[in-house]
Amino acid sequence: MKDINIPEVKNVTLAVTRKQSPGESDEWKVYLLNRNDFPITNTLVASKGYGEKEGEKQQTSILRHFLQTVEANSFALIEPIDPAVFHLNNEYWVSYYVGPTIYDKRFVFVPDSIKEENLVHIAELDSAGVLHV
Repeated sequence: MKDINIPEVKNVTLAVTRKQSPGESDEWKVYLLNRNDFPITNTLVASKGYGEKEGEKQQTSILRHFLQTVEANSFALIEPIDPAVFHLNNEYWVSYYVGPTIYDKRFVFVPDSIKEENLVHIAELDSAGVLHV
């Protein structure tokens, strides 16, 4: 019996960015970054939050997003994210095609990882954010 070949996801990641507007509350958004020299297509992203607060289990709705094509060395907005869920595990299951091959990977921003001290400059977005590594 032959093992199933699961291709490794390379140069595709997520970032949560913060945009500060004077006199307004911060806007946080989740982006998919394609750092490959080729496009990825038919991308499906399922997002959800889960965890606990003060001993109570919490879970968000599962949201699904479809991105037709994310061009080479570019990015796409997945969704806005509310800071009220930063204390949860914020999971993004990403599946996409390169030619006939499907790739998928689960990205999890663990509780309280989306915070000021973890912000870095993300060149593609020309913005401060938390980059999933």
